[in-house]
Amino acid sequence: MSGIDDFARSGTPLCDEPADSASRCGLGSGDLCIPYRRVHDGTWGYLWGDCWRGPGQSGDYLGSPLILVEDDFDPSGARAIEFTRPLPGDRPAGQLFDYRHHADNGFGVTEVSRIPNDAIEFGGRTFVQYTSVHTWVPPDSDTDGSAFSGIAYSDDYGITWQDFPHHWPGAALGINGNPYGMWTFAGIDPDGYLYIFAKPWNGSHHFRHDRGGIHLFRYDPAAFFHGDFAAQQNWAHIDGEWGWYPAARQAPTPIFGPGNNLGEFSVERIGPVYVMSYFDCSDLSIRTRTAPRPDALWSAAKTQVVHDATASPAHAGRPQLPNLYGGYLHPGSSSPDNLTAVISRWTGIAGSGPYTATQWTGLSA
Repeated sequence: MSGIDDFARSGTPLCDEPADSASRCGLGSGDLCIPYRRVHDGTWGYLWGDCWRGPGQSGDYLGSPLILVEDDFDPSGARAIEFTRPLPGDRPAGQLFDYRHHADNGFGVTEVSRIPNDAIEFGGRTFVQYTSVHTWVPPDSDTDGSAFSGIAYSDDYGITWQDFPHHWPGAALGINGNPYGMWTFAGIDPDGYLYIFAKPWNGSHHFRHDRGGIHLFRYDPAAFFHGDFAAQQNWAHIDGEWGWYPAARQAPTPIFGPGNNLGEFSVERIGPVYVMSYFDCSDLSIRTRTAPRPDALWSAAKTQVVHDATASPAHAGRPQLPNLYGGYLHPGSSSPDNLTAVISRWTGIAGSGPYTATQWTGLSA
């Protein structure tokens, strides 16, 4: 593909535009917009981070996370994602979780915001994995800035939420660069296991020690459903071979060698393969990899969309989205050769330029 015109839909804003479908739901500007399948009724949920009522982070601060629902997703890209309603649905979009910002909510540490990383629904229950941010760190930070990570669940498909009692400590609670800081749900494989990838929190994109460490683990879905996190099995490299081990016996091994710092990431089973996407904080690009299984060998990284054409010679001719991050795969994508990804855009300065999530359809893994 030679450039932006080769894509069916390239950078369509999903909020922060006058009279768009997000604003009709009460959300003016926000980021992330992580897609997930609402299995119980066949609709699609979109999980947002910090949001405001007005464009450009103006008006009332709505909090984080929020969910907007779409009734019918068009995987061809001919019709842009259009949000139908917010959750819980009887009022404009608003924060789902019951917690206070810039306060101690009972964990002995100040929480700035709880940022969602992914969502999944199965067995009539919706799960959201999130990171509680203690502080947004500056560039080249020695600390990741997290407070802790947790999993909230809803038994009414996103109306009311509660936390599992287990939480994973972050930097502010003594574990800087905890490998379980941010998760993505790869889903329940045909073999019956729920596969999950995780890495240290780097939602600020400024944690200098990130090094791209992504880990793989899995659960029996019934164990995960009930919060039995001790049942975790880790994918680890021992004595020259990869294998599955009880978490109590063996920590997971990063599936890639040390490399560039990575931010937000996602993994979805699209057709016959698994596709991984992530924001490469060092390369300033959204990149993808593929594998036949979660625990198989992953392909080399493929650059999809870039901040601009100056960071690398490989960026020449690639589609550009200045100040990009995120890059969440849509599980409704029609094939690995026609992916939809949702990519956020923000200058990093409140009130300066767009603060939005954008739709890209036609990406080929």
